[in-house]
Amino acid sequence: MNSNFSNTWFIIINPASGNGFVKAKKNKILKSLEKLKSPYQIQFTEYARHEEILVKEAISSDYRKFISVGGDGTLHHVVNGIMHFGNEYLDEIKVAVIPVGTGNDWVKQYSIPKNIDSAIEVINQEKTIAQDIGKITTENKVNYFNNLAGLGFDGFVAKNLPRFKKWGGFSYFLSAIIGLFQYKSHDLIITTEDKEIKSKTFLLAMGICKFCGGGMRLTHEPNSTDGLLDITIVQDLSPFSFLLHIMKMYNGKINNHKKVETFKTNKMEVVLEEKYNLFIQVDGELIETNSFKVEVLPNAFSFVVK
Repeated sequence: MNSNFSNTWFIIINPASGNGFVKAKKNKILKSLEKLKSPYQIQFTEYARHEEILVKEAISSDYRKFISVGGDGTLHHVVNGIMHFGNEYLDEIKVAVIPVGTGNDWVKQYSIPKNIDSAIEVINQEKTIAQDIGKITTENKVNYFNNLAGLGFDGFVAKNLPRFKKWGGFSYFLSAIIGLFQYKSHDLIITTEDKEIKSKTFLLAMGICKFCGGGMRLTHEPNSTDGLLDITIVQDLSPFSFLLHIMKMYNGKINNHKKVETFKTNKMEVVLEEKYNLFIQVDGELIETNSFKVEVLPNAFSFVVK
């Protein structure tokens, strides 16, 4: 291994993040990166999912330390690049984040500051935690997630989100309110190792971490290092009931609702009883499918945290 590269931060910057914020603040970001105590190499993404290719090439060139400059989507693709590369180097990998995206939900788990200079101070400390990673397998594809995946209303909101991106963090709320009057619940069969649940489901959340959708708290007691997924099943809700309880989706109290079931599991299978597909949002990225398996990979690799 090239020891110089192994101690060098490989920085991936997504110019499209934050509804153009990164592109507009490019010079400021580059100036702030000079405060890093370790050497670094910068690469800008040029197209969708370019992060995954850049990560794979970097690992092949002996880089082991990565900084994701962007939002939750940028981090998601960095994580997928690492996981799709294979297991050989996972115990050597470190991932840090400078959050400049729209939602920035994953960083809330670890109180990583949105201020660029403050985020760099956290990176310089290099305090790490070995976090679990979720794995979703559909008929012909494998996706990984570091934060939360959702099916049903969650996926419907994510699909319509681009229409409201110009509103920043408020975009998730707008997409949810408007989508509420268009979305219909679906019949799911949810199977774990010890039970089967048949439910007309408004929303199914599968969490590693706590926050999603611009600050919503849909999971009950997620622990990013316990080797378990935190599952929330919201049964059929009327638009009026949703509006009545919408603030509970932000303060975590939605899990006390009589139509909500929560539990933990290390793996699960989900099948839509209807003969068409729904969208799963996986850290905000969309997968269209009729059925899938989800599992957790305990303490997969390390993230730099506050």
